[in-house]
Amino acid sequence: MTINLIFKIAAVGILVSVLGQVLKHSGREEHAFLVSLAGLILVLLWVVPYILELFKTIQSLFSLY
Repeated sequence: MTINLIFKIAAVGILVSVLGQVLKHSGREEHAFLVSLAGLILVLLWVVPYILELFKTIQSLFSLY
């Protein structure tokens, strides 16, 4: 895992929180929820390949086939 991924996740978190607050204060709670959901999906798409790599490494470590 590179440090760039951590910075990307932090940037998405900051952006989602700022947009969520702006949308909530303007009375658009539904849009704020959708923005936070989109941020979560984006981060999951970035993290899932690393999780799969971790599971493959553990599988090869214990020789589970």
